[in-house]
Amino acid sequence: MNRRLFSVIGGAFLLTVCSPKDDGAARAAPATPTPSEAMQAGGTITGKIKFTGARPTNPRIDMSEEAACKNKYPAPPTAETVVVNANGTLANVFVYVKAGLPAGAKYQAPATAVVLDQSGCRYHPHVLGVMVGQNLEILNSDPVLHNIKAKATKNRPFNVSQPSAGMKTMRTFAQPEVMVALECNVHGWMNAFVGVLPHPFYAVTGSDGGFSLKGLPPGTYTIEAWHEKYGTLTATVTVTGTETKTVDFTFAAR
Repeated sequence: MNRRLFSVIGGAFLLTVCSPKDDGAARAAPATPTPSEAMQAGGTITGKIKFTGARPTNPRIDMSEEAACKNKYPAPPTAETVVVNANGTLANVFVYVKAGLPAGAKYQAPATAVVLDQSGCRYHPHVLGVMVGQNLEILNSDPVLHNIKAKATKNRPFNVSQPSAGMKTMRTFAQPEVMVALECNVHGWMNAFVGVLPHPFYAVTGSDGGFSLKGLPPGTYTIEAWHEKYGTLTATVTVTGTETKTVDFTFAAR
């Protein structure tokens, strides 16, 4: 009867199969961990994206020519360029491991697609992340024409037309790229940003401005926080075992 031994090395799972013919000589075969497997063990880097200075006023969006979209808002919507939360933190900040993962480490892209919805003539979410090779499902929930243009530089750009509600289009990215800008050629105020990475260690801040990068193997990492207006901030963090390290970033108004 074969015996199977499992071990975890640097977040990657190794499966060793010993059979009578092996006579005790085990052969190890590395397996590519899925994102959920990669996050089951290891260290965590967590923190908040803080904001200082006067809160900017985002411009109002004029949707008067698109009644189907305008009617979805009780008040005129505004751009999402700078979203400051009630607790003084920033939403829509893409936080990710820029450097420090083990050389040669590979991570399997999730089978589940990330959905980018067009509703009310806006992109939801405004900032998102996908892994290389993972499906990005672009959905049109509006009864109007949208034309989605990806302004990629390291990946192949695309331009997709969706003239009616319910239409879905799948796209993938072949190379890491932070960030890919998306825009609508029909509605100039529509924009979104996609971070494409070869690993699952990224997050987008929401209404509390917090982020958490889980399952990191022991090591020293460069963590980058990206914001569409304020640029990037970086920090160096070392994690060992299953400990949690905290690092906060602060963007200043300008």
